[in-house]
Amino acid sequence: MNSLSLAERVMYLVPMILSLSLHEWAHAWSAWKLGDDTALREGRLTLNPIVHIDPIGTLLLPLLGVPFGWAKPVPVNPVRFNRRWTMKTGMAITAAAGPLSNLLLAVFCAVTLGLLLRLSPQTVAQQQGIWALLLYGIQLNVALFLFNLLPIPPLDGSRILERAVGYQHRHAWEQFARIAPFFLFAVIAMGGFFLSRPIGIVSGALFEVIRHIASA
Repeated sequence: MNSLSLAERVMYLVPMILSLSLHEWAHAWSAWKLGDDTALREGRLTLNPIVHIDPIGTLLLPLLGVPFGWAKPVPVNPVRFNRRWTMKTGMAITAAAGPLSNLLLAVFCAVTLGLLLRLSPQTVAQQQGIWALLLYGIQLNVALFLFNLLPIPPLDGSRILERAVGYQHRHAWEQFARIAPFFLFAVIAMGGFFLSRPIGIVSGALFEVIRHIASA
C-alpha cells in the first residue's frame, strides 16, 4: 500500500474505518448481550465510526501507507456479565466477536462482488473503483480477522487463549504478557510475514466464492 497515491490512500481509508468500526461495535454488542452495558453507557454500542476512530491508528497510519490500523478499544467490564458466564468465558466470547465480524464482512464483500460480476458485469467493468474497494475489503478484513486472532496481548486472540490457561500456568502467562508488546512489534515490523500464507489461503477461498457465484 506504500506505493499508492494519497488519493488512493484516502479512498481505501473508507473501508478501513468501516471495518474497524464494525470490529469495535461487535465487541460492544457481544458484551451487552452478555450483560455488560458499559459500552452502551459510554456511547460505543453504535456503528457510527466517529466514536470509534483513533486519530493515529485509524487515520494517520493508513494515510501514511502503513497496511494496518486500530480503533479506540471498547470498554468491557467482565464483573457485569450475567452470572451464568464466568468472567473468562465472557471475555473470550466478547474478544472473538471482533475478528468474527471482520470475517463476515470479508464474506459479504466476496458475495457482493460475485453477484455484481454475475448480474451486472458492465458496472464492474466501468466502475473499477467498486472492484478495487471490494477486493480491498476482502483482503483487509481477512488480515484483520487473522491478525487479531494472534495469541499476543492485547490482541483478541490472547483473550480467547486466556480462557484455556489453567491456574498452574497463570504465572507463566502473566510473564509472557509483560513482554508481549515486543512480540507484537516484531510481527508488525515484519509486515505480517507469518500471516501471509494464511491470509492467502482464506482470501483464495473467498475468491473461489466470487468465481462460483459469478459463473453460476
